Amino acid sequence: MIGVIGIGAALPGVSTADGLAADGSTADGSATEDTGPGAPVEPAARIGRKGLRYKDRATQLGLVAAHDALVDAGLWADGALTVPGEDVAVLASSNLGNLDTVCAVSATIEDEGVVGTSPMDLPNASSNVVASSIAIRFGLRGPNLMVCNGATSGLDAVHWAATVLRAGRAEYALVVGVEVANTVTERYTGTAGLLDGAAGVVLRAGRHGVPLGRYARRGSLAESVAGVLEEEAGTWFVPEGFRGEAPLAGLAKAARRDLAEPFGRCGGALGVMQCAAAAGLLRAGADTPVLVSNDGHEAAASMLLLPAGGAAR
Repeated sequence: MIGVIGIGAALPGVSTADGLAADGSTADGSATEDTGPGAPVEPAARIGRKGLRYKDRATQLGLVAAHDALVDAGLWADGALTVPGEDVAVLASSNLGNLDTVCAVSATIEDEGVVGTSPMDLPNASSNVVASSIAIRFGLRGPNLMVCNGATSGLDAVHWAATVLRAGRAEYALVVGVEVANTVTERYTGTAGLLDGAAGVVLRAGRHGVPLGRYARRGSLAESVAGVLEEEAGTWFVPEGFRGEAPLAGLAKAARRDLAEPFGRCGGALGVMQCAAAAGLLRAGADTPVLVSNDGHEAAASMLLLPAGGAAR
């Protein structure tokens, strides 16, 4: 069994994971309250300035979400880990997180050659900078993986974290999803409505926390939902912008939640945000399964989170 034991959020207008889970919804997916975009997250105000210099915004936001998730899980207290570092794996998900740095470094190389680049910028141009920086900051020496896999990236990262735990490679896994909004990502995507934030969850092997149920990555949303749904779901965290009919009868009465409505297009962070919000609902007493789904051009993924005592896999 794998369970969610910690939740962290670094999102506009949300200071705690409980705030993420508390956003209202109705059965047709419309919001019952307008949380608004909220003020941008200030990482230094959340976790202090130490260690943030020369880090790009995606990494800084990821560090905030990681810190809060580790604290919530009881793995970080008084500035130190409470468990051996080798017992904790790190998986991060982001599709465009460091695109601004990559573009800036590329432009510098084109104009001035490699000698013109800054040794402070080059590490931030690596695709795994978020996962590696989190591991270094908190002394997490377990397996380390960065997932940049399109729309399903966040749920894929949670799935691979669970796989690492089932394989006995670690006892805990910290999963962080992050995306940023800036002129580079807006120009690349063609929209200004992008997430600027991060979320994190800590998973643990054994009968602890909110149980993870089935996960399925398939060619269509309906196929992925069919791969996990065995009973009526009480809440469905839908793919961003989803306005279609429920693909299965087991979702006919489910309250729909679209996290893109308050936060913008979430990209690779969406699946982790959904799992954090779903775990928050279940920790608060929800007694029916919560379904989370991502859908992209190449594939769709779904995962079920279960009430305490549920038959996790």
